[in-house]
Amino acid sequence: MATGIRTEQQRKALAAAAAYRDILGPNNFFLEMQYQGIEEQKIVNVGLQPIAKELGLELVATNDVHYLQNSDFKPHDILLCIGTGKTVNDTERLKYHGDQFYLKTAEEMAKVFGDFPQALANTVRIADRCNVDLSSTENHLPNFDVPAGFSLDEYFEHIVREGFQMRLPRLRDLQAKGILKHTIDEYERRLTYEIEMIKQMKYPGYFCITWDFIRYAREKGIPVGPGRGSAAGSFVAYCLRITDVDPIEYDLIFERFLNPERVSLPDIDIDFCERRRGEVIEYVTQKYGRENVAQIITFGTMKARAVVRDVARVMDIPYADADKVAKAVPPALDMTLKKALEESPALKDLQQKDDRVRELLEVAQRLEGMTRHASVHAAGVVIAPRPLVEFIPLYKSQKDEIVTQWAMKEVERVGLLKMDFLGLSTLTLIQDALDEIKRTEGIDLDIDAIPLDDAKTFALFSDGQT
Repeated sequence: MATGIRTEQQRKALAAAAAYRDILGPNNFFLEMQYQGIEEQKIVNVGLQPIAKELGLELVATNDVHYLQNSDFKPHDILLCIGTGKTVNDTERLKYHGDQFYLKTAEEMAKVFGDFPQALANTVRIADRCNVDLSSTENHLPNFDVPAGFSLDEYFEHIVREGFQMRLPRLRDLQAKGILKHTIDEYERRLTYEIEMIKQMKYPGYFCITWDFIRYAREKGIPVGPGRGSAAGSFVAYCLRITDVDPIEYDLIFERFLNPERVSLPDIDIDFCERRRGEVIEYVTQKYGRENVAQIITFGTMKARAVVRDVARVMDIPYADADKVAKAVPPALDMTLKKALEESPALKDLQQKDDRVRELLEVAQRLEGMTRHASVHAAGVVIAPRPLVEFIPLYKSQKDEIVTQWAMKEVERVGLLKMDFLGLSTLTLIQDALDEIKRTEGIDLDIDAIPLDDAKTFALFSDGQT
């Protein structure tokens, strides 16, 4: 429509506005006026007025916001150059006209559109009609189908107790050898306690989902890790073969994993063979629906040294000079430019003696911590009960992967189930070693049955042969 006005095709612009009015309704469609010092915008703003009058539409005054404050104009320009791989001196580059693309105050907007008080008032009217609640009030767990005759809670208890029966022979064998630290009765009491606690916290579905895809992986011969983190403290997880470490034998605490006093979704990190991790994600996608499953986005941010190098390149500062400034930033993990200026006399000296370095550090500090690029999280997968678009925005990566547009913390905050499917090269290596032993020695070695007190192994560790 604005193009129609700019190119003096007023009838075409009028027809477009009329079509939108008819589709959306006159109360839901406004004609937008903007002015950031661009001459063409003046032509559009004048051309909108007769259209508004003829069609009975209202005008609304807005400002195109790309940065927060007027002073952010230069850092934003440099950020554009970083993103597009250009320098500030490149004439053929993307550039915003002027420095007015910031969040203006009501007074500043009134200076620009003072002749259109109703258009200014309409921005408030539209804002008042927006009602978005992103506070999480419930967890949106995927639907796990249980066999006929079972409720979810019943089926959960059924598979846990079935798993316990599978673990019992080992416990009885240890008991017979006199090396079981706790009685079978203690194991049974712990199991009942955990089952009831998991039911009380309404997490049986979570455990069924996790048990199901780990069972699938094992059936397909995909190596699965023995468990890591706080989940190893759950005897229910051990019975379901989600983990393979007996938590009672090692005095691991269930409450570190799940605690009614600190209600949060369980978080089980599962290791899969790096080569075949994708098969497990594909299984989950097929089972719960392609539109309900996605990997999670992760954002690469500009750290202290990297942002100095990026900004220096854009400002056409010679590489050797930029390298000198970057290397004056201490290499500590949590280093910021503010801390670096306090801790590094060399950096402070460069800042005080060289105007270019001072400007470089000013801009770099403003851009530090900002997102540089998006990629796919190494492990995170989200599974929803309905299409993900009903809960969160999605993003298409450069490789055409559909991932969440929100990072891990935001996904969890709105109550969606996030699971970590970690691809572990160690598991791939172990599997390759087992296959090679079978091929060359004819021995079918069970990695799960290897003793943890093997003297020769400890001798290797003692000699540093690792």
